Amino acid sequence: MDTTQNNRMKKAHRLGGIKAGQHHWWLQRVTAIALIPLTLWVVFSLASLIGQDYRTVKIWFTLPHHTVLSVLFIVTAAYHASLGLQVIVEDYIHHLGIKQAVLITLRLLLILLGTLCTIVLLRLAFVP
Repeated sequence: MDTTQNNRMKKAHRLGGIKAGQHHWWLQRVTAIALIPLTLWVVFSLASLIGQDYRTVKIWFTLPHHTVLSVLFIVTAAYHASLGLQVIVEDYIHHLGIKQAVLITLRLLLILLGTLCTIVLLRLAFVP
């Protein structure tokens, strides 16, 4: 092997294997497929609550299957967003330090958003 090809092989080896990318690709597809019925359920369910008073909405959220599906939607949507934004950042930000800072910031913001939404939903469902 000549030196140039050897250097390219070393550089490519440090980038990681195909398995990490394949796993990421599958996770993004699985979460997207899971979001199809969850999003339809959320849209139609919330549309049925339009014009209802607070008490009716609160009673609706206290039903266990509504609470579970709502939390599942929030967690799945936040994780799917994290996966998608990670791909965008990795593809378009080339400076390693900036890329890592943006990825950490996005991940923390999505964790915070998902956690806050889940807490609000659970308080609505379980706090009288």
